[in-house]
Amino acid sequence: MKQLTMSLLATVMLHAMTNAQQEIPLYTTVPNSIPAENLEKSVTGADGITRVSNVSEPSIAVYKAEGGSGKQPAVIICPGGGYSILAISHEGVDVARAFNDMGVTAFVLKYRLPDDRIMTDKSIGPLQDAERAIQWVREHAAEYNINPHKIGIMGFSAGGHLASTLSTHYMDAVITNPKKTALRPDFSILIYPVISFNDSLGHRGSRERLIGKTPATAVIQKYSNELRVNKKTPPAFLVHAKDDRTVPWQNSELYYEALLKNKVAARVFYYEKGGHGFGMRNKTSDVKWMDVLKKWMEEQHIL
Repeated sequence: MKQLTMSLLATVMLHAMTNAQQEIPLYTTVPNSIPAENLEKSVTGADGITRVSNVSEPSIAVYKAEGGSGKQPAVIICPGGGYSILAISHEGVDVARAFNDMGVTAFVLKYRLPDDRIMTDKSIGPLQDAERAIQWVREHAAEYNINPHKIGIMGFSAGGHLASTLSTHYMDAVITNPKKTALRPDFSILIYPVISFNDSLGHRGSRERLIGKTPATAVIQKYSNELRVNKKTPPAFLVHAKDDRTVPWQNSELYYEALLKNKVAARVFYYEKGGHGFGMRNKTSDVKWMDVLKKWMEEQHIL
């Protein structure tokens, strides 16, 4: 009986180890950094959401899809939080596990939040981490059975701004890239995203944290990603609620219209209600946007 119990325990431990997620530092030496105390903190609120703040050592957590045949698609997930925190559970880990059920390997990106305390130039810090994430995933695609031509970027809220920035600024390398690895995502998934930094639609908090309180007009335009779309911008799927008072739904509409104008494949899915920050589950509707996304990914031959 004791032997059986020990055997069972060993099996449970082996299963846990097999399914444990890897967390991999993005860099050996973090670029654009100022030596400072690591003040990173993770707090789970009464709402059950885990929020991470003061990220100075960026990483990616690997959620490997099991089974399936052939090379799998992959998605890098950027949680939101107004460039102030990362809502890493319901806009990161939970989403990664849902992608695993679809046969997609997911990587949750714990990116640096703009901070003059730890960065020489806070405006490029998050983009450096997004570029490095796609560089790393593409360069390690074979190890994870990933199709290197089906690697997407996904973001929620301010994470959506980061994802759309990578999608429209990928030619502007802000990291070293000795292998000249392609930094362009193959597709984008943008959930109630901050897209524009203009005065009427931009999320003021995200804008101020990334580019300061008194940015030049040229800088505002640079990071208003609807203005950066061209014919080579990756196809995109967008989700927004029309009663979102934090990030107006027109952010998604502007990006969607810019993609169509440039003949880039795109789909936008609107909820009438739901507000902001609902993650995968909009409680006001029976329609799950992840189901709509899955169909779009099939149509785009990603799945």
